[in-house]
Amino acid sequence: MFRTAGALCWLLAIGFGLPDIPAMASIARGDGVWYFLGFPTYGAGPFEQIGVSTTVPLLVGFLAVAIAELIAGLLLWRRTSAGSVMAIALLPFELAYWIGFALPIGPIVALARTVLVILAWRADAPLRE
Repeated sequence: MFRTAGALCWLLAIGFGLPDIPAMASIARGDGVWYFLGFPTYGAGPFEQIGVSTTVPLLVGFLAVAIAELIAGLLLWRRTSAGSVMAIALLPFELAYWIGFALPIGPIVALARTVLVILAWRADAPLRE
């Protein structure tokens, strides 16, 4: 269960982290929100509706969360307790970005990851410190 949760972390990290890079470049060049397959990446969501425009610093923060997610996935794959704690601790930050950018896949995958982590804890699966 920990390894599957770790793989889900990697899916989230890569799926949201990689598109973040060209999105930052587009904003930095002054081209506005980058579109991928006809959909705006990290723009035109609730953040903008409340007056928070997509900026390079905002996207850098989202990339930092994606990198932390990648690390959490590695730690979960290695079955460490730090990976479990990190995966749960990242949830509020991830949710803020996913909701703010209107990214519905993130919460669904994170729910599955969280359920796996909790089930693994309850099964008393051996963890490394």
